[in-house]
Amino acid sequence: MQATDLYSLTPILEGLGITLEKEQPHISGERFLLSPHKLVLVGTMGGNRVVIKTSNEPEGKSELKHERRARETLNKLPFAHHTFFVPKELLFVERDNYVIAITAFIAQGKAFIAYPLEEQFFLALKAFEEQEGVHATTSSHANLIRDVFGMYDAQDYLNDFEVFKNDITEYMRGTGELKSLLEEALQFLRANKTLIERYSGFLTHTDFAPHNLRIVDSSLYLLDHTSIHFGNKYESWGRFLNFMAVHNPALEKKLAQYVQENRGEEEYLSLRLMRVYKAGFLLRFHSQNLSKTTGDLHMLTQARITFWTEALRSLLADTGIPPIRVEEYVRARNKLRTEEETRRQKEIGHL
Repeated sequence: MQATDLYSLTPILEGLGITLEKEQPHISGERFLLSPHKLVLVGTMGGNRVVIKTSNEPEGKSELKHERRARETLNKLPFAHHTFFVPKELLFVERDNYVIAITAFIAQGKAFIAYPLEEQFFLALKAFEEQEGVHATTSSHANLIRDVFGMYDAQDYLNDFEVFKNDITEYMRGTGELKSLLEEALQFLRANKTLIERYSGFLTHTDFAPHNLRIVDSSLYLLDHTSIHFGNKYESWGRFLNFMAVHNPALEKKLAQYVQENRGEEEYLSLRLMRVYKAGFLLRFHSQNLSKTTGDLHMLTQARITFWTEALRSLLADTGIPPIRVEEYVRARNKLRTEEETRRQKEIGHL
């Protein structure tokens, strides 16, 4: 979809009683350029702020329908120890080939990274523990969730990473060192297949990062329900810690130490395995988008590939990502980002 779709969408939305806001942070910048199959908009309906997700493309429409089913199922899981807060659905319709999903806007006093480090730690830990409280332990549980969320076992993770390795090798021709590193990572995962399986069967969010969380009175709202599946319980941790390696290294270190000191070496190894897996995912994402970019965004994508290659090497060695590499990457990122993207990052709360 294109931002120009707003011209045809606006009268449809107005007919549903929705007025779009002038500033629309989610239809510009890097993320939209690289994931353009749906629009995410902000507006008002009945005097209240709302989030509008819409698409007229098959992939986007299917994703919106899946997200709705996941949202409806999430709080009905009979074996969940915790209830997840999800934005209330206000309207779900199809109009003129568009699927339109409207949910309440979840306002928060401040973004996750604006909290002091100790509060960030306990908020993140609470979110992880709530996900770990949803564990499919019987065949009836598995049957209930398989069709809605999908279930990943150890072999699925290994199969994924082999695809990552092959795709990255194809996209990044001539980088033999990276190919060898990816093969080392795949062997690391294969050698610990039993451990990956041991901690599988848990609800996990594949894109668990601050932009998919809202904090209201210490309650956590989980967003982007298309990213939920049942798999290794440290997959959410892995995504989150990899994100914090760039955005808040002190929190990354604190959470990693917590697992190692309080859950033992086996679970710490499980966390490392998932961090390696998620680093492979990021390398594939950026390498496949390299040919789609030009100018500063192309240079930024190259910088991201370089950084995550170094990060993967550090994760395999369990040495920690060198602070100087983080600093170098952040400087390059800030220099190469457009002003529009910088404003967008501030708006969504995770600059």
